[in-house]
Amino acid sequence: MKIATWNVNGIRARQAQVQELLAVEQPDVLCLQELKASPEQVPELLVAPSEYWTYWHGGGGYSGVALLIRRSFAPAAPVFSHPDFDFEHRIVEAHVVTNLGPIRFVSVYVPNGGKDFDAKMRFFEALRCWLADTVAPDAAFVLCGDLNIALEERDVHLKERKANQIGTRPEERALLAGVLASGLSDVGRALDPDNDDLFTWWAPWRSLRQRNIGWRIDYVLASAPVATTATTCVSMREFGTSDHAPVVAVFDL
Repeated sequence: MKIATWNVNGIRARQAQVQELLAVEQPDVLCLQELKASPEQVPELLVAPSEYWTYWHGGGGYSGVALLIRRSFAPAAPVFSHPDFDFEHRIVEAHVVTNLGPIRFVSVYVPNGGKDFDAKMRFFEALRCWLADTVAPDAAFVLCGDLNIALEERDVHLKERKANQIGTRPEERALLAGVLASGLSDVGRALDPDNDDLFTWWAPWRSLRQRNIGWRIDYVLASAPVATTATTCVSMREFGTSDHAPVVAVFDL
């Protein structure tokens, strides 16, 4: 099973690159964030690609998430829904009956917090509680997305670190640690525990991306039945023109 997650920073600007990612990587599941488009604004080829079940959850030029699930991987139509705390089109889940059994997938875009830090904290606390209440330890579950929190100090390049900046504050990291404590594994870090260059986002100036001076804020989190089968999880820094890289994880189920 291959899962890709990508904050596209505008689906209309990145249409061809999403198509390329689908063609080259052929993920079974693609999670997208920051669509900046309502469903009717999503390019036609991406609304109903013949190989994928698709669900677009957006409201215009801000936020928005999507899930694309390969039909050969999930012969029956997935059931898509949103938890009660969803606002600004920030989270979608899919209950999927796959050829490997039932799996639940979530694509999430956590608020940055720069304009309303309290709203970010409320969203993340609601996410933590929802996961604690709904993710069974023995169930197959995967959450992907832009969580807008660097879990550890090393998840921000030394040159980008500032005291008490949003995305690195202790209370934010505690909430993300609480999400992991609900029974989820940080797949990228688990597979590459000694790599301090696992960045997924770079500010769009001073060639920071080319120099890999960034942050790790995009994650693939999985429950134990899935996480223990993970074989690779990579940040595709060379791909695309979004300020985020796609993160692609492979599981040997």
